[in-house]
Amino acid sequence: MPSDKPTIDYKMLGAYIHKCMGIELNGLVWTLLEKEDRNQDDEYRLINAAYASLYHWSEVGKPENLQRGEWLVSHVYAILGMADFALYHAKKCIEITTENDIVDFDLAFANEAMARAYAASQNKDEYNYWYKLAKEAGEKISDTQDKEIFQQTLSDCKL
Repeated sequence: MPSDKPTIDYKMLGAYIHKCMGIELNGLVWTLLEKEDRNQDDEYRLINAAYASLYHWSEVGKPENLQRGEWLVSHVYAILGMADFALYHAKKCIEITTENDIVDFDLAFANEAMARAYAASQNKDEYNYWYKLAKEAGEKISDTQDKEIFQQTLSDCKL
C-alpha cells in the first residue's frame, strides 16, 4: 500500500541548509565588520561567524566558495589585528587559489588577503610584494563592478 507521506531527501536537505547557513553567516560577518561601535562580544561573534560560514561552505561549496571562506576568515583576523591567524588563512586562500587555477576576481582577492595579513604583521617587504600582485591582478578583473569592489577593498589595505 503506497504511503501518502512525502519522502524527504535528507542529503539534499542538508546541502540546502549548509548553503543557506553559509550565506547567512557571511552576511552576519559583513554586518559586524561594518558596525561602528563594535565591542569585544561583537568581535567574538565575528570570528565565530566567519569560521561557521567557512565550515558550511566546506561541506557543500565549490573550490571558489572554500577559497572565499578562507579569504573572509583572514580578512576578519587582519581587521582585528590578529596577524598570525590572518596570515594562516591568507596562505590557505592562496593555496586553494593556486591548486584550483582560480583567476580573475578571486585571484586578486587572494593576493589582497596576503597583503592585508602582512600589513597586520607590519612586514613591509611582504606587504609590498603581495600588494603589487593584488593590484596587478585587480587590473585584469573582467567585470567592471567586481573591479570597483576590489579596488575599494584594496584601497583600504594599508600598512
